[in-house]
Amino acid sequence: MKKLVIGLFLGLLPLGIVFAQEKNEKKENAFYQLIAKDINGKDFAFEQLKGKKVLIVNVASKCGLTPQYKELQALYKKYSGDGDDLNKKKFIIIGFPANDFGKQEPGTNEEIKSFCTQNYGVTFPMMAKITVKGDEIHPVYQWLTRKEINGVKDAPVEWNFQKFLIDEQGKFVEMIPPKEKPDSEKIAQWLEEK
Repeated sequence: MKKLVIGLFLGLLPLGIVFAQEKNEKKENAFYQLIAKDINGKDFAFEQLKGKKVLIVNVASKCGLTPQYKELQALYKKYSGDGDDLNKKKFIIIGFPANDFGKQEPGTNEEIKSFCTQNYGVTFPMMAKITVKGDEIHPVYQWLTRKEINGVKDAPVEWNFQKFLIDEQGKFVEMIPPKEKPDSEKIAQWLEEK
């Protein structure tokens, strides 16, 4: 009887390991399973970001930090690589307009797109306006702000222009506070790491 119990136990062990590995893989790849609507209303699948460093930022047009758009665009131009093909980029910035802080992003998606392009020459991907906190928080921001989902840390959004760094494997690296500029030494060092 003892041999039968041990045999059954040992026989199920690899199956348990397989299930644990599948669960871990799903959690590790959760970032690449996310989807958002871009500013034109089309689906933007995060799976196309595999192998790239990603900076995600919640933006607003009427904020004291709005001039960071200029620095974000300069950062994108310097580190993303040549051309417009997203697949060939090494680094991507994704802007998420949100009206959660001081009602500083009241515009429509069309108005936001026009504002960013005309005033700051933004060429990095902009998503449709979302909510980054509270009951209506977008799934992307659920992943970014909750340790039980991203596996690293809780990082609730404090204000407009909070930045999140994601590595080439889709893992949460760091949260950069809103007032820290996009051209900070911390962000530059991370981008220049191999």
